Amino acid sequence: MSIVEEFVKNYYVERRNTNSLKWDALEERFGDENLLALWVADMEFKTPECIREDLNKRIEHGVFGYTKLPESYYDAYKKWHKNRYDYEVNKDWIRFAPGIVQAILWVIHAYTKENEAIIIMPPVYYPFANSIRNSKRKLVESPLVEKDGTFKIDFEKFENEIANNDVKLYIHCSPHNPVGRVWTLEEQKRVFEICEKHNVLVLSDEIHQDFTYDKNKQISALSLENGKYNSRLIVANSGSKTFNLASLVHATLLIPDSKIREQFDKYSKKNLGAEPSLLGQIALEAGYREGDNWLNGLKETVIFNYNLLHDTLAQKVPEIIVYPLEGTYLAFVNIEKVLNGKTTKQFIQDECGLAIDFGHWFGEGYNNYIRINLATSPDNMKEAVSRIVENCK
Repeated sequence: MSIVEEFVKNYYVERRNTNSLKWDALEERFGDENLLALWVADMEFKTPECIREDLNKRIEHGVFGYTKLPESYYDAYKKWHKNRYDYEVNKDWIRFAPGIVQAILWVIHAYTKENEAIIIMPPVYYPFANSIRNSKRKLVESPLVEKDGTFKIDFEKFENEIANNDVKLYIHCSPHNPVGRVWTLEEQKRVFEICEKHNVLVLSDEIHQDFTYDKNKQISALSLENGKYNSRLIVANSGSKTFNLASLVHATLLIPDSKIREQFDKYSKKNLGAEPSLLGQIALEAGYREGDNWLNGLKETVIFNYNLLHDTLAQKVPEIIVYPLEGTYLAFVNIEKVLNGKTTKQFIQDECGLAIDFGHWFGEGYNNYIRINLATSPDNMKEAVSRIVENCK
């Protein structure tokens, strides 16, 4: 039995009729309860045994009152990041939020004022833009450039937009969702040099850090040139993607600079910031301590599904572009050449019966793109690909 077959056998679970947003909100979100769900970024896989065992122990204890984090939590967190990303986390840097979106909102409100400018690089995770607009800040965009079958940063435009709009904050997506890029050292150095030159604070969303493939290596903003840019940096990460823990509402903000931390704490005190989630911290500690093998099996499954999608479409419908998957478990796909006058919704949803994330959610000009969640069973992926191929005939 292959690694993928064993992983799917041990962990795949039916999620319909479990109050799953991904599956049981299809009528509400898409108007059709019978779609094959390949949208929002969570999985059809049970979290590792080590996490479930530790959660069960706490549930048996029966008390879920106010709590403090044990040193073992910090030890596991620090060891995971040192071993995988080669940087030392100082316990004093750590602050908590219920999730990455909440963390983004808090950073926007703590470090910028109404009408001040914040820059992003679309197509990018849509809560970035929504959070900026809803906070009455000025949204500035420096779109990625599609070149040589992948997406690249337009450094000249990025700097010009910062200078022309007096940008105060840049929200960095690393790895980048939805285009699947893992930024190189050289790319990130250029971005951070520009931000330093123009005194721009950086919030680096690294929630997909644990999903990189082949020779692509995640380089945290915290490790760039031995922490050279830490005086203008906040990093947000979470185990919610890594171990499928989104509903346990536990995310981390790493703030290495004492003055930036002080400003965050001042905002948090005034606005009632969150305590860490008890079950969330138990789950994350267990995953960081013992979840490596499970994560390896999951990543093998994601790559298997990506290759199935990419290779089948390359052979049977070469007009569809499936962009390289360097990071995340989400495939970005350009279906423009097979639409033949139809809208993306008409083709993908109405004809193929698939629920996906539509490209225009991530930025203007991406109406003919889709994002497909690969963290599912190969059977689901085969069915999805088969539907796309059949409806292209």
